[in-house]
Amino acid sequence: TQVNASHCMLDYINSYFAVFTFYTAMAIEFSGLMHVSYFIQKCVGWAAGKPIQSNEPPKSALQAAFFWFRVVLSAAVLCFSLA
Repeated sequence: TQVNASHCMLDYINSYFAVFTFYTAMAIEFSGLMHVSYFIQKCVGWAAGKPIQSNEPPKSALQAAFFWFRVVLSAAVLCFSLA
């Protein structure tokens, strides 16, 4: 838990369970299953009328296509899981 991690940070991080948790989180992030949140972010920015500022350089066409593919895949998985 966070309380345990705040008092025993090195003991919590220095374990195989923490490594497993980290790699699992990285795999989920790479798969794009959470990318629907970026779509929600863009919709809220559009509704508010304010552009989303980023320090990242603009995406190439291939990067943009891969990004939107993961957004659509994430939305599809979310819809099917809620159905």
